[in-house]
Amino acid sequence: MSAIRQSIEISRRPEDVFSYLTDASHLSAWQESAVAARPVGDAPMAVGSRVEVVRRIGRRRFPMTMEVREFDPPRSWSMDGVDGPVRGHVRGTVEPVGDGERSRVTLDLDFEAHGIGKVLVPLVVRPHAKKELPKNERHLKELLEAGA
Repeated sequence: MSAIRQSIEISRRPEDVFSYLTDASHLSAWQESAVAARPVGDAPMAVGSRVEVVRRIGRRRFPMTMEVREFDPPRSWSMDGVDGPVRGHVRGTVEPVGDGERSRVTLDLDFEAHGIGKVLVPLVVRPHAKKELPKNERHLKELLEAGA
């Protein structure tokens, strides 16, 4: 299957948007299913950094570890799940729009299934993510344009 792709324009500079998006402490503020997220270790975000994330889908909580595969501030980043039955793959880009005071954020999300994940991904995870991603981007826009 192809990745789920969603874009939105935000009235903030790319540097501000990128910084907010790649700070794990903000994840649960703008993503509906994210219950908690924290970086592993104290080093600044870079290729190889890991983030532990807990997501809620329905009544269940799913812990997972994501590893940064690409980190090119303020333009793009990607992270891949490295454990669990459902491993997310996300790539984000932030492009300047107009005079550079606005940004276009594009998120691509895909999943890799292992074990029980082979049942969960097509029946639960992918439909949930397809519905949630536009809401998350709208919430991100509201937060950032309000001064977060």
